[in-house]
Amino acid sequence: MSTSPTGPLPPADGLLSAARRNLRELAHGLSHASHPSTPLLAHAPKRWQRLLPYVVVLALAATFIPVTITNLTTQYGVPGALAGALGVAQAAPLLMLAHRPLQAWWIVFPADILGALVLLAQPADPHDVWPWTPPVIVAYLFLLLALGLRETRRTVIAVWAVTGAAGAVLHLIAPDRSSGSALLLTILGGVVLVIGGAVRERGVAQRRLAEQETISEAERAQRTLLEERTRIARELHDVVAHHMSVITVQADSAPYRISGLPKAAEEEFTAIAAAARESLGEMRRLLSVLRSEGAEGDRAPQPGLDRLQQLVEATVRAGLPAELALSPELASGRGEVPPAVDLSAYRIVQEALANVVRHAPGARTRVLVAPERGHLLVLVVNERAATRASPLETSGTGHGLVGMRERVRLTGGTLDTGPLPDGGFRVAARMPLPPAAAPSAPPPAAPPTPLPPEDL
Repeated sequence: MSTSPTGPLPPADGLLSAARRNLRELAHGLSHASHPSTPLLAHAPKRWQRLLPYVVVLALAATFIPVTITNLTTQYGVPGALAGALGVAQAAPLLMLAHRPLQAWWIVFPADILGALVLLAQPADPHDVWPWTPPVIVAYLFLLLALGLRETRRTVIAVWAVTGAAGAVLHLIAPDRSSGSALLLTILGGVVLVIGGAVRERGVAQRRLAEQETISEAERAQRTLLEERTRIARELHDVVAHHMSVITVQADSAPYRISGLPKAAEEEFTAIAAAARESLGEMRRLLSVLRSEGAEGDRAPQPGLDRLQQLVEATVRAGLPAELALSPELASGRGEVPPAVDLSAYRIVQEALANVVRHAPGARTRVLVAPERGHLLVLVVNERAATRASPLETSGTGHGLVGMRERVRLTGGTLDTGPLPDGGFRVAARMPLPPAAAPSAPPPAAPPTPLPPEDL
């Protein structure tokens, strides 16, 4: 076996096998349509666009049937009955171009060859066009255009090759009758097929691009959701780790703080401390997986309801007139709020105020945080901006509402967001409180605490 620098050369039978395989693929393309029998433009948005292919094929058939029959009888002298049969066979299948162009080709192409053979029996005329008559050429070009718009590249290449081969064979049968129409149809057919194929492939590329954009949008939304969940998990780790550390310290120091403990109680406290330390270690390992690059410095204590006043004051200094109404229980720190709810309430108010600053700068905003029937109510409502001002951001990352929704979901609460009739926006979250922290009746809402006039 001969070799080359890149490896052994393929044997001769390998080339023959490849040729046979290509011929089988071309034959398969000619015998099997590459698309279902759905009409062209079946998915167009408007009804007139969906009906357009039917109107076109009906006009083509209504035009070419009488034209073909007239041409055969007057110019070539074909008897009327035979001319009528040939005209119908060559032009009537054009009605199938809207949904089955390949099947139409299997009828039109043999009919055109039969028509060329029938014309050989007629007296020759120097001005006759043979083997393909003018109506046959024009109708066949419409057929090739429909094939190019619907079929794959392999199929249209096979159709073009068979058409050219048939024209060459007819030219060899009667070269003295041939007027060059076989070559003309081969050239024009190739041009039409290239145009149709280019339009089809462009449409396929546009559909794939639209599908990819839809997939990318879904992936972007999923990525945003996962990023927000990761950030929430990091923050909740700090809250839970604090309590686990307290449990560990208390369990370790219990035998020294409480005298006279039984041996079993000391062993129980030792087991509690060990379990707490193991849980802290597991949480740290999980956190190392959740933390993104550059997030190692996020170790500051997490804010809560005790920082809301500072948050609103900072927002007012940024130019947003805002008011905070915080229930007396929560303001004095007497109300017991779970750490996760405490952190989530702060983050929801923070994100809602940030959205107002970004999308409705200058709009008066009211913030209400109060217990209500066993839940913590967080309400942020902004009016329409007093003056028409361009938003500071025309597009966002999509994290804001997603983050609010995830925080409320993790606490078992509900979130309601949406525009108001007057042009403002409303964010309302309700998160459950433990029974000990939920008052039996809702306390009276504290009046809004207006900020100093100089800050407004």
